[in-house]
Amino acid sequence: MFRASTESASIAAGAASALGATTCCVLPLALVSAGLGGAWIAQLRALERFQWLFIGLALAAFGYAFYRLYLRPAPCEPGGACATPETRRRYRIAFWATFLSAKALVLSPIVYGALAG
Repeated sequence: MFRASTESASIAAGAASALGATTCCVLPLALVSAGLGGAWIAQLRALERFQWLFIGLALAAFGYAFYRLYLRPAPCEPGGACATPETRRRYRIAFWATFLSAKALVLSPIVYGALAG
C-alpha cells in the first residue's frame, strides 16, 4: 500500500524545522507581516541557540522524503491513487518547491548577516 502521508509528513516536518531555524530573523518578520504582533515575538530570539538542531532536523526530514520519493518509493496497489504518474510527480514538485523555500529560509540569516556586516 502506498504511504503518501509519509512523504507529506516528512516534507512538512522539513519545512517546519527550516522555519524554526530562522527564529532569529525571518520568522518574526513573517509573523509581523501576517498581522501578528506583540512583545512575545521578541522572545523568539531565545530559540536562536537551537538553530543548528532545527537545521539538522530539516536535513533529516528532507533526506527521508528524498529517499522515499526517489530511491525507495513505497509499493503501490494497482488502480490506487498512487498508480498514476501524476500523483508521484505532484509529490516531487511539492518536495522541490518546499526544499528550495526551506533552503532560502535557512540561508537568509547568513546572507543577511554578510550583507549587513
